[in-house]
Amino acid sequence: MTTTSIADPMSPATTTIPVGPLHVALEEPMYFRIDISGERVAHVGINAGHVHRGIEYLATKRTLIQNVVLTERICSLCSNSHPEAFAMAAEEIGGIEVPERGKYLRVIAAEVKRVASHLFNVAILAHLVGYDALFMHVMQVREIAQDLKEGVFGNRMDLGAICIGGARYDLDEETTALLRSSLDKLEPEIAEIEKTYRTNGSILRRTRDVGVLANSDAIACGVVGPVARASGVDYDVRREAPYHVYDRMPVEVKTRQDGDVWSRAMIRLHEARNAISIIRRCLDTLPTGPVNVGEKPDVPAGRAVARSEAPRGELIYFLKTGDSEQPERLKWRVPSFMNWDALTFMMRDAKVADIAIIVNSIDPCVSCTER
Repeated sequence: MTTTSIADPMSPATTTIPVGPLHVALEEPMYFRIDISGERVAHVGINAGHVHRGIEYLATKRTLIQNVVLTERICSLCSNSHPEAFAMAAEEIGGIEVPERGKYLRVIAAEVKRVASHLFNVAILAHLVGYDALFMHVMQVREIAQDLKEGVFGNRMDLGAICIGGARYDLDEETTALLRSSLDKLEPEIAEIEKTYRTNGSILRRTRDVGVLANSDAIACGVVGPVARASGVDYDVRREAPYHVYDRMPVEVKTRQDGDVWSRAMIRLHEARNAISIIRRCLDTLPTGPVNVGEKPDVPAGRAVARSEAPRGELIYFLKTGDSEQPERLKWRVPSFMNWDALTFMMRDAKVADIAIIVNSIDPCVSCTER
């Protein structure tokens, strides 16, 4: 559809183009209505709802134990973060203290997922830039993390690592050795990928000064995670409100000031390397003892809010329980809900060719958001 302003017949034509709901830059369906003038974006409209599944309603029809499984299936890339935050809310209501070993195991699972999630996003960025050799290399490196997950947790995506009251898995000598050897393989590979993103001309030309989100706009939109930190917002739940044993971990919160696509990718690569350091610290200081408090801890009537630092940013859960085993209300606010609003700033006057790259740079998780 092409329209021309009647009030000003000399104004350039504006063309409306659809992006989505199925698009190479979208891991899940979402529809963008974009008005362009020439080769530049004039306006962005975001339409959600394509993968609404009513999971918040379904949660009220299932027991708390069943909801640990249900929440893990909200999203694949951050699947561990959802049952983690849900369990933390239930434990707050029940006054349940997770055993020390269970806390360490939860941190290990969360950081393994962080590495795999960030590598996936920077790989897709290489594909969108047109550097498919780099895309395939980063995905090959990510396979180390995927094989690690399969060897330690038995699954490549949904780990099944969380239960109310602790962790559902444990480490023995064999799985600990697999973890350490996989980290030894991953660390130099990620460092080399980071060097490529820092120096390669193809990457730099397509990502530097592209999709810029100023610090003031980032604060106004309330963005979180790597998107926020790439725009100079110095915030990470693991540091600001430590949970599990993150207060004993070498959590390095890195920020950048440029707020462009490249900065967001570099933040993710830094966090992937830092996640390896955190996992190593956990393995070096892992205490003995039980991994959870039992199969079915008591959770009385009450309400609680819990939050964690998912790969995409701050994840918040609200849980209200009653007299039955089913919760009365379960609600979550995911990072993408905050981050996709910032696309209207990132795409302002952007080139049409950069739309996909900018959308991918927020690492959108549509299924998380459309609960």
